[in-house]
Amino acid sequence: MTSVTPPTAPTSIELMDQLARAAAAYYRSFATVAAARGLTLMQGKMLSVLRRPMPMRTLADLLACDASNVTGIVDRLEAHGLVRREVDPADRRIKRVTLTEEGERTVHQIRAELLASLSGLDDLGEHDRRTFQRLLSGLFPAGADQPDLPVPPAG
Repeated sequence: MTSVTPPTAPTSIELMDQLARAAAAYYRSFATVAAARGLTLMQGKMLSVLRRPMPMRTLADLLACDASNVTGIVDRLEAHGLVRREVDPADRRIKRVTLTEEGERTVHQIRAELLASLSGLDDLGEHDRRTFQRLLSGLFPAGADQPDLPVPPAG
């Protein structure tokens, strides 16, 4: 009689490597979708995190880049008519960035295309979706101190 040895669980290193491959694949897709709209990866990322007006410093923190880089990204997005700068009503020294209507349409288009390329997410049942969300939240608990970024519908 042959006994079947259950497969061993992947190591933390193997899981980390798989996560890195998944993230790289996601950002390759993201870069392709953004480029189809004349945007760089960072410009697309900035649009995707702008759910409400945000100070430029907050954007720099979310994108893990220097504030001077954010200024250049915002300049280019503003030239495309996708964002605008506003003075913060509570502190006039602070410039907030907000999506224009065209920027909102662009974000919805980018998300729709990304979702189409990640069709496996649609295949997950409710239980698996909750489990996946819990696992991701457990991996990145530091994200809890980031601004709340609700995800708008893709369409």
